[in-house]
Amino acid sequence: MKKALKIFSISILIIFALLIAIPFAFQGQIKDLVKRFINENVNAQVEFSDVSLSFIKSFPQAHVSVSDLTITNFEPFKDETFATAKDISFTMSIKELFKSASDEPIVINSIKLDEALITLKTDKFGNNNYDITKEDKNANTTPTSQGNFSFSLEDYSINNSAFTYIDEAANILVHISELNHKGNGVFSTDKSELNTKSDANISITMDSTNYLNNNPIKLDAIIGLDLTNSVYTFKDNKGFINQLPLEFQGYLKLLENGQDIDITFENPESDFKNFLAVIPKEYSKNIEDVQTTGDFKVNGVIKGINSDETIPNLDINITSNNASFKYPDLPKRVENISINTSIKNTTGNLDDTYVNIEKLNFKIDNDVFKSSATLKNITKNMLVNANIDGVLNLANITKAYPIELENALTGILKAKLNTAFDMKAIETNAYERIKNNGSASITDFVFSSEDIVNPIHISQASMSFNPGTVSLNNFKAKTGDSDLNATGTIKNLLGFLLSNNTLKGNFDVNSNLFKVSDFMSEDESSEEYKTTSDTESLKIPDFLDCTINAHAKTVVYDNLNLKDVTGTLLLKDQKATLQNMKSNIFDGALSISGEVSTKDKTPTFNMIIGADGFDIAKSFKDLELLQNLAPIAGLLKGKLNTGISLSGDLDDDFSPNLSTVSGNALAELLATRIGNDQGELMNKLEGALSFIDFDKLNLKDLKTKLEFANGKVSVKPFDLKYEDIAITVSGSHGFDKTLAYSAIFNVPAKYLGSEVNRLIGKINDSEVNKIKVPITANIGGSFTSPTVKTDLTSGVSNLTKQLVEIEKQKLLNQGKDKVKDLIGNVIGGNKTKTDSVKQQQNNTVKDVLNDIVGNNKTKTDSTKTNTTKDAVKNVLGGLLGGNKKQKDTVKQ
Repeated sequence: MKKALKIFSISILIIFALLIAIPFAFQGQIKDLVKRFINENVNAQVEFSDVSLSFIKSFPQAHVSVSDLTITNFEPFKDETFATAKDISFTMSIKELFKSASDEPIVINSIKLDEALITLKTDKFGNNNYDITKEDKNANTTPTSQGNFSFSLEDYSINNSAFTYIDEAANILVHISELNHKGNGVFSTDKSELNTKSDANISITMDSTNYLNNNPIKLDAIIGLDLTNSVYTFKDNKGFINQLPLEFQGYLKLLENGQDIDITFENPESDFKNFLAVIPKEYSKNIEDVQTTGDFKVNGVIKGINSDETIPNLDINITSNNASFKYPDLPKRVENISINTSIKNTTGNLDDTYVNIEKLNFKIDNDVFKSSATLKNITKNMLVNANIDGVLNLANITKAYPIELENALTGILKAKLNTAFDMKAIETNAYERIKNNGSASITDFVFSSEDIVNPIHISQASMSFNPGTVSLNNFKAKTGDSDLNATGTIKNLLGFLLSNNTLKGNFDVNSNLFKVSDFMSEDESSEEYKTTSDTESLKIPDFLDCTINAHAKTVVYDNLNLKDVTGTLLLKDQKATLQNMKSNIFDGALSISGEVSTKDKTPTFNMIIGADGFDIAKSFKDLELLQNLAPIAGLLKGKLNTGISLSGDLDDDFSPNLSTVSGNALAELLATRIGNDQGELMNKLEGALSFIDFDKLNLKDLKTKLEFANGKVSVKPFDLKYEDIAITVSGSHGFDKTLAYSAIFNVPAKYLGSEVNRLIGKINDSEVNKIKVPITANIGGSFTSPTVKTDLTSGVSNLTKQLVEIEKQKLLNQGKDKVKDLIGNVIGGNKTKTDSVKQQQNNTVKDVLNDIVGNNKTKTDSTKTNTTKDAVKNVLGGLLGGNKKQKDTVKQ
C-alpha cells in the first residue's frame, strides 16, 4: 500500500511539474500566434511586454495572457493612444494550441480584460480612430472563408476599466469610468441568452452642456441573442441611474449602417422618493427615512434608426403632482411640488430635440416659487426661454434639504422675470439677442466668496431686467464698519452666471465710511463665512470688468483718515486702475493715479502720488512712505508740496515691499522751519557746527529731487542758506534709516573763532572779511544714532596760516614802499658823482634790501663795507624801529 501511495504521489508531482514546464516549451509558439493575429487583423502599432501560457490557472484548459498591451493609431490619428490594457486573458482547449495558420480557426472559450482604457474618437472630418481592422482581400472571392479565431464563449468580464467616446463634429463627449461588466452564456448557437451584470459611473456632455456628471449606473439584465438576425432583446432586467430604478423592454437590431432601436422604459414605483433617487447620493444623502407624499413617474419611448444621419424618435416624460418631502433631521418641509417635463424628438433629426419644462413649482413655509422653461436646438446653439415668479428664503434651503454649501446663505429673494436668449449670444456678449424683462430683489443677504475675506451684508438690492442690460436700482450693503450705496448698469449678467464670462458694469458708489481693512483683513465675527486660507493673498476677481465712480466722505487706510475722496476705479484682468483720485488729508490735498495688479503670484503697483500743502509734521508721522523717502524732513515744521512716482511689489497686506520699490520724487518746502523736537541728528550737527543756529536755518522754497531703488534713496544736491553761509547738501540713505550724506558749509572767516578774528583785526583790510572757508560735514550712522564728522579744525588752521601770510605780505609791501622813497632821496640827490660811484651805491642798496626781505641767502664778504652801505642800514633801522646801538666789529 505504501508503495502504491508513493508511486501515486510521484506521478502527481511529475504531472504537476509537466504542467508547469510544458508552457515554457510553447512560449515562442504562443508569441508567434499573437503576433500573427495582430499583423493579419490590425492596422495600428501594437506593443505588449509579455505573452504567457499556463496549464494550471484554468485547468484543464490552457490560459493565455497578454500583458501591458498598447495600441497606437496611424494617420490621421498618428501617435494617439487607442487602447491600453494591463492584462488580457484567454482560455481555450489545449488542442487549439497545436493548430497552424492553415488549420481551421482557433476557438476561444472565455475572455478577461483588466484595467483597460479605450478611447473612441470621431474627428470633425468623419474619420474614426477605431477603424483599425484590415480588410479581407479574399472577402469577395471566398465569402465562406473563416477568420483565424472563432468564439464559443461561456463567460467574459471587463474589470476596473474606462471608456471614452468623443465626437468632434457633434460636440459630444461620453466618459464611462470604473466600469465592471461580466456576462455568461453560449455564443455558438443561433439563439441563446446572455446573463449580464454591469456597473459604472457615466458623464455625458453635449455642446458644452453637462447632462450627467459622474453619475452611477447599474444594469442587471438577461438579453436574448439572435445572432443570425443580429437582434438583442431585453428580457428580465432592472437598471439604476443614481438610485432611481428603471425597467426596460424592447430590442436593438444591428443594421449595416446603424441600429434599429425600439425600447420603452419606466420606473416601476411611483413614490416621490424616486425623485430624490435621481439626485446623486452625495447631494441627496440617505433617503431611506425621508417622509414623502405624492407621486413621481418617469417613462419613455426610444424608437427609430440610429445612424450617422438620424437618431431614434424620443418621447420621455417626467411628472409629479402635489408632492412633498421632509428629511427627518431637518426642520423644514418642501411641499406643493409639481413637475411636468418632457424630452421629445419627432423627426429623427438630432437638432430637433427639445426639452419642455412646463412647470417646476414648490413651496417652503409660505414662500411659493414657480418656474417654467423651454430648451431648443440643444445640440448646437441652444435656445432658452425661461420664466421665474416667486419668493425664496435662502436660509430655508439648508433647513429643508441636506446640501452642504461653501458659504452660509441668508436673505429673501423675490423675482418675477422672463428671459430669452441663445447660448452663443451669452458666450459672445451679443446683448441685442438677450431679451430680459422683469425685476428681482434681495434683502438681508450675506455674500461671501474666496475672492473676498469678509462677508458683505446686503441689506437691500433691487434690479430691473431690460433687453441686453440689467439696471441696479438700489444697493445698500455693509461689511465690517464700511457702508456702500450703489446704483448702476450691469451687462452680461447671464453670461457671468451661465458661462463663466466676465461681469461688466458701470457703477456709482457712495460711502459715508470706507475702511480698507474691512476688505483686506479678516473680521473675527466672520469665521462662519470664511472661505480663504490663512496663507492666501487677496486677489482682484478676474471675472470683473467694471468702472466705478466713487465718492466717500471718509476713507480709513491703516492709520490714515482721508476726507472727501473722489475718483474713478477701473477693474479688469485682475487689475485695479485709479484715475483722478483726490482727497483732503494732512491739511492739504492728495491726488493719486496708477494701478495695482494681482494677476501674478506677487501683487504689484505703479503709482503717481501728488501732495499739495501737506502739513509736514502730520504727514511724516503717519505716512511710512514719506518717513522712508526723507526721514530728516520729519523734523521740520511747515508745508510740503511733492510729486512721487513709484512702483514695486506688494506684500500680503497690500503694503509696499520697500526692498522692491523704485521711482523718483520732487519735493518743495514752503514756509518751513525746524521743529522744537530736533532729534539726535540735529543735536549732533549743532554740536559739531557751533557757529550755526539751526533754529534760524532758512528752508523756504527749498526744492530737491530724489531717486530710489533697491532700498536706497539718492538725494540730488540742493542748496540752503543761513545768513551769509551757503550750504550744499547731497548723499543717500536707506529704507533701513542708514545715512550717508555730506553738507558743505561755505563759512566766512569771521565765524571761525577769536584767534581768526584777532588776525583779521590786525590786518585791518575789508577784503579779508570776504574770505570764506568750505567746511564739510560727513553724516553717517543711522537716523536714530547718527555720526557727524567735520574738517573744521583743519579749515581754521589753514585759514590762520593764510591770514598770517597776508599780514606778512602787507608789512613787507609797506616796508618796501618806504625804503624806496628814502633810498631814492639819498641816491637821487647825488647827481655829480661819477658813473662808477653811482653803480657802487646802487649795488649797496640792493644788498641791504636783500638782507631785509631775506632773499639774499649768500653771506657777503665782511670786508665789503663802505660808508654808503652803513648809512643806508642806519636809516632803515630807524624806520623799522630797530635803531639799535651799533656794535664794534673789533674789540679795543
